[in-house]
Amino acid sequence: MTKRVFQAWKGSNKFILGGRLIFGPDARSLPLTLLLIIVPVALFCVFVARHLRHEFSSYNAGYAILVVAILFTIYILILLFFTSARDPGIVPRNLHPPEEELRYETTISADGRQTPSVHIPRTKEVMFNGVSVRVKYCDTCMLYRPPRCSHCSICNNCVERFDHHCPWVGQCIGQRNYRYFFMFVSSSTLLCIYVFSMSAFYIKILMDDQHGTVWRAMKASPCSVALMIYCFIALWFVGGLTAFHLYLISTNMTTYESFKYRSNSRTVVYNRGCANNFLEVFCSKVKPSRNNFRAFIEEEPPRVVTLPNTTRESAETDEENGTRRQKVEDDLDIGDDLMNLSQRCNAEEGNNGQSHHTLDIDHERAGSIRTETRHGSWGSRSGSWDIAASEVRESQSYTTGKEGRG
Repeated sequence: MTKRVFQAWKGSNKFILGGRLIFGPDARSLPLTLLLIIVPVALFCVFVARHLRHEFSSYNAGYAILVVAILFTIYILILLFFTSARDPGIVPRNLHPPEEELRYETTISADGRQTPSVHIPRTKEVMFNGVSVRVKYCDTCMLYRPPRCSHCSICNNCVERFDHHCPWVGQCIGQRNYRYFFMFVSSSTLLCIYVFSMSAFYIKILMDDQHGTVWRAMKASPCSVALMIYCFIALWFVGGLTAFHLYLISTNMTTYESFKYRSNSRTVVYNRGCANNFLEVFCSKVKPSRNNFRAFIEEEPPRVVTLPNTTRESAETDEENGTRRQKVEDDLDIGDDLMNLSQRCNAEEGNNGQSHHTLDIDHERAGSIRTETRHGSWGSRSGSWDIAASEVRESQSYTTGKEGRG
């Protein structure tokens, strides 16, 4: 059965609804993020905003505090969804290295042999806004990364205009979701300020109504105090993150570039001026995804890359094979000659009336010579031939001695 792209996806992403939504591998942190947003707002609506409905001259004005908190929270959750559940700008992987970038080289070993090899340059120069920019080759995705693209080690994908991987949203922040990420962080900052302000305002109202001190008012509404503390702490995180990304947008840098290239001017090529940088982030059209996760996979026929063959190497190989075959044939011929010599000596001895026992021994030795000859042709010929030759000489001297005594 043919699989869809998301079913055979090689990254670490998680898909739901048949590949319609894509999350990072740490998407399980999303419920915690939702709780950190929804629970404080729910407490605010129940213990603070509900008591402020009739504290204004206009009766309906107090309801606006409750409605604004609810609608603003829904808006933030939508931004969170757009940030974490969509393709951040993943560059599709290649099934094989780019052929046009392959480099064929020949290495010469110590014995003079030439070995062809194939490699891909680690970097290459491309033009971006009329300026030459160096891009790197990704071994995992088998492609040259576009400018400002980086490989996320958590999601195991190359992401265009990679900013960072955010565990709170469970997704990479890249070209296609950076706008929503910034709006999510900045809106969360505004929500913290709003809840903190309304909680402090309710404490002030309790002080005025009871004609007491701030401590008595705080005892009357401990939930307001808890919300103020929570928002004050959260404001340091989301507020600081908002200020930092405002600086990045004004200089057209990413978080990854700001930490990696802080000491040089490599990112100046992307800076188009403060106003244009903000327009690029918030007013440019979001590019469509380069991946169709629900598409069916088309099987590609196997490819064969032919390495260049060197004439010298082929000649050496043929010469070596021919020499080996010639040596084997010579060994066999020598073994046959030795056996014939042994048989001729035994035959002469038989004609002179010698016993058959000597003839049998000589045949065994001749057979052992032929056997060791074939074995010696695979790498141990010298030792085998020395032993065989000594045995032949011994056999000949023994036969001659017998003839002399006879």
